[in-house]
Amino acid sequence: MKSWPVQDAKARFSEFLEACLVEGPQMVTKRGAEAAVLVPVSEWRRLHASAKPSFKDLLLSEEARTEFLVPQRGSARRRRISPMR
Repeated sequence: MKSWPVQDAKARFSEFLEACLVEGPQMVTKRGAEAAVLVPVSEWRRLHASAKPSFKDLLLSEEARTEFLVPQRGSARRRRISPMR
């Protein structure tokens, strides 16, 4: 993956975009540190489709989560322990 300083990516955006489409993902660095990656839309869609929802997304979703319902407290029966002899 080729690395582009942010100022080069901005100044030569058409070349940056073309490199992404031909060669694949392109890294953008800011002050020498990796900052972002430009990926072709087909790769983005593939990654997005294969991503599972996060725990936070599941908790905030509007969908019913009936398979995870916890029974009401006190509804479970306990075994009686026979007295020791």
